[in-house]
Amino acid sequence: MDFKDLTHKVVKLTETVGEFIAIERQNFDSSKIEYKGLNDLVSYVDKTAEKKLVEGLTTLLPEAGFIGEEGTNKPSQNGLTWIIDPLDGTTNFIHGVPIFSISIALVSENDYCLGVVREVNLNECFYAWKDGGAFMNGAPIHVSKQTNLKSGLIATGFPYYDFKKMPQYINILKGMMEGSHGLRRMGSAAVDLAYVACGRFEGFFEYNLNPWDVAGGGIIVKEAGGVVSTFSNNDSYIEDREIIAAAPSIHKEMQSIIYKKWNS
Repeated sequence: MDFKDLTHKVVKLTETVGEFIAIERQNFDSSKIEYKGLNDLVSYVDKTAEKKLVEGLTTLLPEAGFIGEEGTNKPSQNGLTWIIDPLDGTTNFIHGVPIFSISIALVSENDYCLGVVREVNLNECFYAWKDGGAFMNGAPIHVSKQTNLKSGLIATGFPYYDFKKMPQYINILKGMMEGSHGLRRMGSAAVDLAYVACGRFEGFFEYNLNPWDVAGGGIIVKEAGGVVSTFSNNDSYIEDREIIAAAPSIHKEMQSIIYKKWNS
């Protein structure tokens, strides 16, 4: 399968869906929101965008399965599965904070195939395919060349539920604040990962994430020369719901700090 050609078709699809999201933001009625959890919001825009993505991706690969944030789940008939988040950063979207994205990954049973993250407001599309490198709007991108955490700008996020590990997480935040150039919280894990891939952030970490939050961006970071792992430094960051993504030297420092404080 030609994943390069497929990636470019997915990029085009996200452009169309991104235009829909941008238009809806202009006319958005904040009274039309639903709560999936205490701080987990969803709007008709999320649901409609997911429907548009599923229709477009099914046209490209009719036998592929789906894992979608807004309930689209379909078993794969060919060993390939789309993992999609139609609007990563819904809370930002609802409140008018202009940082939200579309995230798409295609994975096989044992490997990744491609990842696409479109930051809707800046109209920046980050994408990569297996062994093809990573790109933003057609230009090659690479993770930061910084080699020490002290010079690094680090991104993170906060959980929406399951707060029992918050004391350890706050300890990690303290360590990162003291050990880095600064800490940022954007509100979209997919954007955080895309920014690691292009070198705007040196690293990103978070826990209690879902597969659709990190699948697309994680692929892009890997193809941009970065390292992606769990807090324990294994590859199961999608299944284990925790992630560290960073430039190689920075990742080593981050993982050492995070693992120690997370297990204290």
